[in-house]
Amino acid sequence: MDTERVKKGVLYVAVAILTIYLSTILISLIFGLSISGSKGGKIGLIKVEGVIVSSRSFIEQIKRVKDNDSLKALLIRIDSPGGAVTPSQEIYSEIKKFQEETKRKVVVSMANTAASGGYYIACPADRIMANPGTITGSIGVITILPNLKGLFEKVGYEEMVIKSGKYKDIGSSSREMTKEEKEILQNMVDDIHEQFIDAVSESREIEKEKVKEIADGRIFTGRQAREINLIDDLGTLEDAIMLAAELAGIPGKPKVVSLKKERSLFETFKDFLSQTFAANPFNWSPIKLQYILF
Repeated sequence: MDTERVKKGVLYVAVAILTIYLSTILISLIFGLSISGSKGGKIGLIKVEGVIVSSRSFIEQIKRVKDNDSLKALLIRIDSPGGAVTPSQEIYSEIKKFQEETKRKVVVSMANTAASGGYYIACPADRIMANPGTITGSIGVITILPNLKGLFEKVGYEEMVIKSGKYKDIGSSSREMTKEEKEILQNMVDDIHEQFIDAVSESREIEKEKVKEIADGRIFTGRQAREINLIDDLGTLEDAIMLAAELAGIPGKPKVVSLKKERSLFETFKDFLSQTFAANPFNWSPIKLQYILF
């Protein structure tokens, strides 16, 4: 009889311990508490991959980090050649807003490529880390406008254009571009290039004239970029995780929470089409200004 009581007692204790353990995990999942002894500190990980065609997904993810107090730092993993100007600028602005409103640290980890718009969105980070062989830089703007006049003449295709002003069909592929039209577009490119230079100069605290010296579209390895202060450190993703933990005051190895958004089949297909045509001169939009590694 005593033996049975002992067995029951052991069973009750085991059940109680298991219940407490499972309850702790449940509470951790619900309230974002850490059970690893890191004082409740975790790091939010956001990935920016491929051609940048939209900022919507990134903004949604960063808002989730902002609303979760248990995420003590933001780590952005970039593997992108850049993309459209406006989404790159919107992501840049959202990162700065996150820093100002939360006072939390932002660390960027560069993968294979973080060039042009991919570098633009990295600029506001408190620290930028790249691998020695990462391709980065490419501070510049580009637009490609095909001239299909000769081809159209050969196949007998002709466009009839009715317009309200002399520049309304600027960028048309069916005719030669005029000198005045080239000047208009060049001025636009130069203005957007100047905005890129200003962003790098302000965020990286480099004199504007020094940024201009390297802002001619050239690319750099991670090691070269560190020498000219475009990045801060060399290291892997794991190194960047530990750096983010250090800046956030999280002892030990932190828990990393990936905020990758679940995507519908339609969204995935739409992004595939967008990325396929983003750098293609035979595009639906005649004029597409881009921060992209060409």
